[in-house]
Amino acid sequence: MGSTETWASYCNSIGDRSELFTALVTAWPIHRALYPGSYLDLSPSVVIPSVTYVDSDRRAARYFGDRDLAYAELKSHRLTSAAPEIDFIAADYTKPLPLPGAHFDLLISLYAGPFWQYCHGYLKPGALLLANASHGEASLAALDSDLQLVAAVLHRDGRYWLDDSDLDTYLIPKKPKAADSSLIRRAGRGIAYTKPAFAYVFKMI
Repeated sequence: MGSTETWASYCNSIGDRSELFTALVTAWPIHRALYPGSYLDLSPSVVIPSVTYVDSDRRAARYFGDRDLAYAELKSHRLTSAAPEIDFIAADYTKPLPLPGAHFDLLISLYAGPFWQYCHGYLKPGALLLANASHGEASLAALDSDLQLVAAVLHRDGRYWLDDSDLDTYLIPKKPKAADSSLIRRAGRGIAYTKPAFAYVFKMI
């Protein structure tokens, strides 16, 4: 592994998202999370007891293959004394994964996907989806009758927080005709909203 391929260097380029996952765990009882397309983002493991990371990128496989490095990088960031459970699957998340059904409390979709259609079977009833609009996941989730928006994730000046007020003011398309799942899938990206957020939290209903 090259010296730049560490979680610390990754945080330097994207920012540390630990505060985001701390806010989620404070709001909901999240014990197990599934993170397809994770690359090197270890931030969920700062606070979530068990996280399964999935990525087909060789750099991610090399990184998570060195568990001592991953645990060492987390050591000074963990908010609890309990050692985190970290699992990594080097695979294409659009294919069946060696995971039990109805097992996870949270599915994380940030800058990857969309993969809700492939991975929702691994979630417990009432589980959460954290998604942004980068590859259209949040835009597709907004059109899914099996999902309910329960919070918007706001991000400013390096800080993250949840907004669960006036949720009907979020996910309103600037161009209503763009809110079409087939168009979103073909484009491979989310649509523009009148009141954007960094990401959105949906609950299975």
